[in-house]
Amino acid sequence: MAKTLPKQSRSNGASGTLAPWLGVAVIVILADQLTKIAINKVFSYGEGRVITPFFNLVLVYNKGAAFSFLSAAGGWQRWAFTALGVVAALVICYLLKRHATQKLFCTALALIMGGALGNVIDRLLYGHVIDFLDFHVGGWHWPAFNLADSAICIGAALLVFDELRRVRGAR
Repeated sequence: MAKTLPKQSRSNGASGTLAPWLGVAVIVILADQLTKIAINKVFSYGEGRVITPFFNLVLVYNKGAAFSFLSAAGGWQRWAFTALGVVAALVICYLLKRHATQKLFCTALALIMGGALGNVIDRLLYGHVIDFLDFHVGGWHWPAFNLADSAICIGAALLVFDELRRVRGAR
């Protein structure tokens, strides 16, 4: 007869592995990098194409962080944001290992890690992040972004949702 382990012991075994969560992060990185390579091959810097009345593809480079924050800082920001992305990925790996059975929490973290590392790869290879998704309404444009940024935002929203769900469950 097969012996089953208590739930607490099982969470440290096969279900406590990083593999599925690292897989999610790798999928994000691959999708992000493949789209950036495609855009870089098809577009010239600054070139855009209208896709819908509210969405364009446009190739732009971002030497800073979100919304080009610190983009004109003189170069040190490249290494600071690269280091920040690597440190974030290491902390996320620790959290993924520790909470590997919490599916929504880990999915959110894996999306954030994949997005952060996708942008780290750009900073290391090119010295800037490649952005190309441009949404607009009338004359107002959201700053261009990429799939890595999208994964980070979706992951952050899932973290908020997971925490709200956890707080409601504790009542």
